[in-house]
Amino acid sequence: MIIVHHLNNSRSQRVLWLLEELNLPYEVIRYERDPKTMLAPPELKAVHPLGKSPVISDGDKTIAETGAIVEYLIETYGDGALRPEAGTAERLRYDYWLHYAEGSAMPPLVMKLIFGEIPKSPQMPWFIRPIAKQITAGVAKSYLDPTLKTHIAFWDAELGKSAYFAGNELTGADIMMSFPVEAAGSRGTLGPRVTEYIKGIHARAAYKQALSRGGPYAFL
Repeated sequence: MIIVHHLNNSRSQRVLWLLEELNLPYEVIRYERDPKTMLAPPELKAVHPLGKSPVISDGDKTIAETGAIVEYLIETYGDGALRPEAGTAERLRYDYWLHYAEGSAMPPLVMKLIFGEIPKSPQMPWFIRPIAKQITAGVAKSYLDPTLKTHIAFWDAELGKSAYFAGNELTGADIMMSFPVEAAGSRGTLGPRVTEYIKGIHARAAYKQALSRGGPYAFL
């Protein structure tokens, strides 16, 4: 039995969705973020030394990192589903988007989140907060916002070529891209094609079932 160590409002929601798309049986062990720090609880370190989610257990195997989990599940249980045939143009796009999701899309989104929280930190002396706010706002305006705008325009243009990121069929690349796309949508305006893409994902039966298994999800 596959066990998903699932942290609320995290990348592990993608793993639940993938398992539903593959129609695989699995068990969910839930972990809740600390309401003050928003960090994962220390119990996750008993599963993996980094104490982060997602992590899955499959027999004697423990696998961390969403991309590695997606590749493992599709390779082991997919039976040809959710991955284009090797040597095709769609497979090249698949490989690109599978790695782009965490390698290029998520870093500016994480930076945007962190820089937005810095001036609000209760540990920061009150007299420094105005300076911190000025600095973080300056970084957002000069770098983060333009960078995210470029990424979002890129997504919209690519979805003008096909219904999904790697072609006209849902693949593991879409599973990976769902988190940065939803995270970006929660922080700003998306292009029309990306907006419709998200609506289509949310309408899928497997996506809805994953939500029912995983619990409330802030990016919905």
